[in-house]
Amino acid sequence: MKTILLLKEIYAEGFKNIGNYLIRNYFKAFAWFSLIMLIVVIYAFFFRVFTGFAFD
Repeated sequence: MKTILLLKEIYAEGFKNIGNYLIRNYFKAFAWFSLIMLIVVIYAFFFRVFTGFAFD
C-alpha cells in the first residue's frame, strides 16, 4: 500500500506545475495511453509464453 501511495504522489507531483491546461491534459492522456499499451504488451508476451509459442 505504501508503494501505491508513493506512485500516486509521484504522478501528482509530475503534473502539478505544468501551466498550460491543454499541455497538462495531453501529457496525462499520453501517460495513461502508454501504461495501457505496456500492459497489453506484457499480456501478449505472457499469453505466448503460457500457450507454448515457439520463439525461433
